[in-house]
Amino acid sequence: MASKHKLIAVTVFVGLAVTSCGGSNTSSPPTAAAAASTAARHQLLAPPAADALLRSPPSKLVILDVRTPSEFAAGHIAGAVDIDLNSATFAKDVAKLDPKLPYFVYCHSGNRSAQAVEFMQQHNFNSIYELQGGI
Repeated sequence: MASKHKLIAVTVFVGLAVTSCGGSNTSSPPTAAAAASTAARHQLLAPPAADALLRSPPSKLVILDVRTPSEFAAGHIAGAVDIDLNSATFAKDVAKLDPKLPYFVYCHSGNRSAQAVEFMQQHNFNSIYELQGGI
């Protein structure tokens, strides 16, 4: 029964992303070689695809919320880990994570998650799913 409630909470939370404001990624476009190498490691998921992923997650998926602790406390996807992108310890905290595991990264609007994903890619994380537009 608890897993059913978790699934409902995840579905509702991911569904909220449809109506949230979108973030922007202002970094310059990657080169063709860089895009090819990161394409296999990073997937930007629209809310329906994110919902499908969370309903049937890959083994050992880590749900990573990169919002502030107060935003996280106000509501988050069940089972998520909070590592605030704007924290002075963000790089140190992410360095403690296993880069071989798959990660589902999200924030409020998509801006911070895009920055976190870029950082994770630079540190050779193998599999990253990012919620497009945030929650």
